[in-house]
Amino acid sequence: MSPPTTTRRRLIIVAASLVALLTGAVAVDRIAAARAESRTAEAFQDGMGTADRPSVHVSGFPVLTQLTEGRLNHVDLTAHDIPANGTTRPLPVTKLTVGMDGLKTSGSADEAHARSVRATAHLSYADVSSALGVEVSRGDESGRVDATARVPLVGDVTVSVAVSAASGDRIAFTDVRAEQGELLPPLKSLLDRALDEPIPLRNVPAGLHLRSVTATEDGIDARFTGRSVTFRPESSSA
Repeated sequence: MSPPTTTRRRLIIVAASLVALLTGAVAVDRIAAARAESRTAEAFQDGMGTADRPSVHVSGFPVLTQLTEGRLNHVDLTAHDIPANGTTRPLPVTKLTVGMDGLKTSGSADEAHARSVRATAHLSYADVSSALGVEVSRGDESGRVDATARVPLVGDVTVSVAVSAASGDRIAFTDVRAEQGELLPPLKSLLDRALDEPIPLRNVPAGLHLRSVTATEDGIDARFTGRSVTFRPESSSA
């Protein structure tokens, strides 16, 4: 009975050693992934001016091999409350989600380059209302929002407006239809000033292009794509 017992012990030792090696490899890889996520979050926070660092997740295993090759297969990033900045970045972004394929980082946290990018910027109705100067809310029809103009001593009027993507990464408000109230001259003038010019979306990384706009329950979703996009501090659209 002695030889089989010895063989089993050897197998147990080998299996335990393999488990220890694998556990150690996973731990080292997780540390490498955490460092890559931290550096990416730091670069985005510097570039976008967010109060809090965005959350970053590096996909795939092993990450250490990807880092050795100098390119991460896929990285997901979520940032909140990207602030407005004067007239060049007039509209805050409530939430920005970014998916990056083939992310290549430089030797520091100052720059990263992605082969392709998909992003969605969520804009709350409160922020859109502040930027336009009229109250904006979800409309009853798909692809439309309601805009309410109020003038003291005159009254208020609500119109239904179509939202769409316009050239230059802007949101256009078109096809205005009266819903409630009388469209008196002061109210019409206020709505014309608010809705005639598309509003630019510049609180997103440079190199992304607006593809579509969707009105949701609590805001407007603007979807972007980009190829061969370089991210660096102050890389938001100007």
